[in-house]
Amino acid sequence: MLKILLSGAKGRMGQAIIAASANEKDCEIISAIDLGDDPQDHIKNCDVVIDFSFRDVTASLAKLCVEHNKGLVIGTTGHSSSQREEILNCAKKIPIVWAGNYSVGVNLLNYLTKIASKILDNEYDIEITEMHHKHKKDAPSGTAEKLIKICQESRNIPDENLKFGRFGITGERSQNEIGVHSLRGGSVVGDHTVIFASDGERLELTHKASDRQIFACGALRAAKFVVGKTPAVYGMEDVLGLK
Repeated sequence: MLKILLSGAKGRMGQAIIAASANEKDCEIISAIDLGDDPQDHIKNCDVVIDFSFRDVTASLAKLCVEHNKGLVIGTTGHSSSQREEILNCAKKIPIVWAGNYSVGVNLLNYLTKIASKILDNEYDIEITEMHHKHKKDAPSGTAEKLIKICQESRNIPDENLKFGRFGITGERSQNEIGVHSLRGGSVVGDHTVIFASDGERLELTHKASDRQIFACGALRAAKFVVGKTPAVYGMEDVLGLK
């Protein structure tokens, strides 16, 4: 039985993971902590840590995992560059699964986007839209950032060619840019669309989430995967065998 320490237990995703774990026969949440709790009191008894707390907590939690040689699954987003560097340094000593989205369907979307952005040349303009609930604090979403990065790498598009929304007299759209649009409202769990638009046709790849349980099940799958792996940063592509 895989023993899991869950950080961020009181949040929406934390609650979803607790609920999903009740249906799992080979893993259990032995400690569910949140802001104000000390993970030091619980980490010795677990096999792996899942973090869905807050971006300012992740780096210190990763360092604690290094101290106790525990694998880590990171679901928080919006980390600063310095925070990311601290976490990546920890990945030299422990295995970490780090994904912006733990849905199996979203990670298939990533895979299909990689294929489409390589096959469809610069005659196809790329626009990415994402929508989440009104309580989400960061934009664009971690999933959208992943999709952006996939398209950038496929087309060799620099950061300065990313257009986050448009306003006023923007002029004609350049051929080598990616438009990114973040929508917020209501209780939307997460919608993502990648649009490839040419003069004669348009291809749209869309994923819509209606229940957080899909992310929770993916996070538990990642926790089972990461235990015993060599130190490195893994993605859900690794967990699902898509690489």
